[in-house]
Parts: sequence; C-alpha cells; structure tokens
Amino acid sequence: MHKPTSLLAAALTTSLLLSQAAQAGDVFMIANANVTLSADEIREVFVGDKQTAGGTKLAPMDNSAAQADFLAKVIKVDAAKYASIWAKKGFREGINPPPVRASDLEVIAAVKSTPGAVGYVSKASADVKVLQKY
Repeated sequence: MHKPTSLLAAALTTSLLLSQAAQAGDVFMIANANVTLSADEIREVFVGDKQTAGGTKLAPMDNSAAQADFLAKVIKVDAAKYASIWAKKGFREGINPPPVRASDLEVIAAVKSTPGAVGYVSKASADVKVLQKY
C-alpha cells in the first residue's frame, strides 16, 4: 500500500522540479526600434489590452521556445489561462492572439523587420531594442 503513495510523491516532486527548471531562464522583452513600452504596458500588449503605442500599431509575437518563462514571469499566468484570455478577447473584441514563432532567432528576425513588433527571447541580441529583462 505504501508503493502507490511513494510513486505519487515521486511524481509530484519530479513535476515540481521540472516546473521550477522551466521557470529558471531569463526573459528579454524586445521591440522594433520604433517601439517604447513600460513594464506595465508590455503585459497589456500581450493580453490584448494595448494595441497601439505612439501612433504605431503594435504587433506582439509569442515565442514557443520561451513561452513558459514569459507567462510565469511577465504575464503571471499558466498556458491554459493565457489561452483563455485570448479566447475571450477573440470572442468579445474580435482580436487574434499573437502569432507564435518557434525560436529566439525567428522572433528576432520578425521583430527587426516588422514596424510595431514586440516579442520575447531567452537571450538578448544586439540586433534589436531590449525593453526589459525579467
């Protein structure tokens, strides 16, 4: 009878360690050269509450490689809650969630070439403007 309990404890411990490891990386908020945002505004952009800055239409981009860290440190929600936020925004306001890029390199390239672009990466790059480090 003790075996299922110890297996459950081991599984919970492993899960906790993996979730802590997933949140261990830095997150760098980057933007196209024409975008300036405060820390509070960054969160607003990625939950669909802020769509322009200084007359420029913002183009947020998610990064699947760094999303777990981003959601934990910046948005302070899990992936399910983030998806729920965007489902509601889509239904109520007709706006779409940020497109998802696969890697830091893809996000950097898209941010460099897209006016109003805002994204996040796990390593800073001299090629783009760094708004904030988390």
